[in-house]
Amino acid sequence: MLNKVMLIGNLGKDPEIRYTQAGTAVATFNVATTERFKGKDGQMQDQTEWHRVVAWSRLAEICGEYLHKGSKVYIEGRLQTRKWTDQNGNEKYTTEIIAREMKMLSPRGGTDQDSSGGYQEPPFPDAPAGMMGTGEDVPF
Repeated sequence: MLNKVMLIGNLGKDPEIRYTQAGTAVATFNVATTERFKGKDGQMQDQTEWHRVVAWSRLAEICGEYLHKGSKVYIEGRLQTRKWTDQNGNEKYTTEIIAREMKMLSPRGGTDQDSSGGYQEPPFPDAPAGMMGTGEDVPF
């Protein structure tokens, strides 16, 4: 089986860093990807898709330190859909990309140009039940 996602896009805002009770860093941020195409009227149109990204441990710390709103970034990871219950008792679903690798494509302090740099998360065991994701069920 294969569950792999690769994105190149721009951050919508600075990453949000939190820590679990055990002290593990968790970064969450949104990445926008935009597809350009010619519409039926012959005019160029943009279609933007927003992707929620979650990074753990050292990768989360690096994302928090180096990524900023507008940064162009390459993310590689896997899709995960979580089910959770909101404050009103309604069941909700969230689909996220659990990042395993991140490469900064913007220069330091910049937002658009190509540069090198990145970090690949070393393999780690699956988190215990209740530890994956960052929704209402995470005890921060």
